Amino acid sequence: MTTAPTHQDTVRAQPAPAPVVADALPGPAAPTEPVGPRFTALLTTTGLANLGDGIVQMGAPLVALTLTRSPGQIALLSAAAWLPWLVLGLVGGVVVDRTDRRVAQVVALGARAALLGVGAWLALTDALSMPALVVLVLLYGVTEVFADLAQTALVPDVVPRSRLQAANGRLIAVQQVTNTFVGGPVAGGLLALGTGWVLGLPAGLAVIAVLLLLRGVPGRYRAERTQESKPVADVREGLRYVVHHPVLRPFVIGGGVMNMASTAYFSVFVLWVVGPGSRMEMRAEHFPLVTAVLAVGAVVGSLLTETLVERLPELAVMYGCWLACVPLMVVPLVAPTVPALVAAMFVLGLTNTIGNTISQSLRQRIVPRALLGRTTGAGRTIGYGLMPIGALLGGLVAEHAGLPALFVGATVLTALAVAYPLLTVHRGTVAAAEAANTDHAATDHTTTDHTTTDGTATDGHDEPA
Repeated sequence: MTTAPTHQDTVRAQPAPAPVVADALPGPAAPTEPVGPRFTALLTTTGLANLGDGIVQMGAPLVALTLTRSPGQIALLSAAAWLPWLVLGLVGGVVVDRTDRRVAQVVALGARAALLGVGAWLALTDALSMPALVVLVLLYGVTEVFADLAQTALVPDVVPRSRLQAANGRLIAVQQVTNTFVGGPVAGGLLALGTGWVLGLPAGLAVIAVLLLLRGVPGRYRAERTQESKPVADVREGLRYVVHHPVLRPFVIGGGVMNMASTAYFSVFVLWVVGPGSRMEMRAEHFPLVTAVLAVGAVVGSLLTETLVERLPELAVMYGCWLACVPLMVVPLVAPTVPALVAAMFVLGLTNTIGNTISQSLRQRIVPRALLGRTTGAGRTIGYGLMPIGALLGGLVAEHAGLPALFVGATVLTALAVAYPLLTVHRGTVAAAEAANTDHAATDHTTTDHTTTDGTATDGHDEPA
């Protein structure tokens, strides 16, 4: 389950990753509205949860290396992490749209804490095996589906539309910093203390995140529904919206294929870098320090995004960031040295964050709020659902053709994937999609009101963050 750059909402989003039509592509001009204390609490919660993610994501494959050196089994661990998105992404989106989004995130994080507590107990009693580790990672991925979808859908409810670029940039930067810059090295240190620490500390962080979310983001955040419908109908509506949308469809398909290629590449990347017999023969405890520069690039990218979008066409910046992945993926193959790897990781973190921030903000602008959970779930079912397939293919190709062949194939596939949205989505396509979003008048607010199940406002103006 190696940390790999992803297109978060594949529109990443996303990950990765709002202005009215006139501002759609150049970006908001000198936004002044505060993001507010509720967003600050949500941001802190995200940081705590993602610090736990970083420890688990970096710690799990390092623990696996003590159990096996098989590329297939290492890739299986990565596949288990992303499989829940393929199976539960649509269901998760429906749940988020039909329930209080804050409650959904609280329940998911609480379940994560309990799961990791069980994993820590297994480790402390020397009962943790490779099959148990795979199951643990699989169930952890289930909690991530619901927590991630709920957090993404909450953002427009607590942040003014004019500050979505800034808010999403901060979220993605915090995710990268805590996930990679902090979580990765911490995982290496905890592994030296024992596997139980690698799982136990993230469990405690999840508990703290739950308490902060309950206290710092008060109110009820359930999308107002104009009419009742069955869950199956909601799933179909989300899928139909994505499949027929002129912007979402190319981004979801292109981003999904890019994610599949990236996961195939990074699911076994640790075998190229770490341990005796690897190309770089790096010590396991040093690997998290090298990949931590991804987070440094992410911070720089988050600071640059608003300025770049103000001065340059938004799509041009995003496509440029996506295209930058192609030469960066070749660097470890042609220059397997620590300085070259560090430089590539820095640029990859920077471009990934900028691209994710733009795409996530764009999706939040063009999709009606009542559909946000379902469309995000549908998009991530495709975008993230292809990742376990990529992980399994990566392990298979590496096992039979070798790591260099896998890296070259993944790079070529990434270049082809970028071409689809690049050739089909232009300025006019995005402007028309924003104009078609009937939420604009209702959500172009100077306060960040949110609604209860009966549609009444439960909060007034936010104070400056």
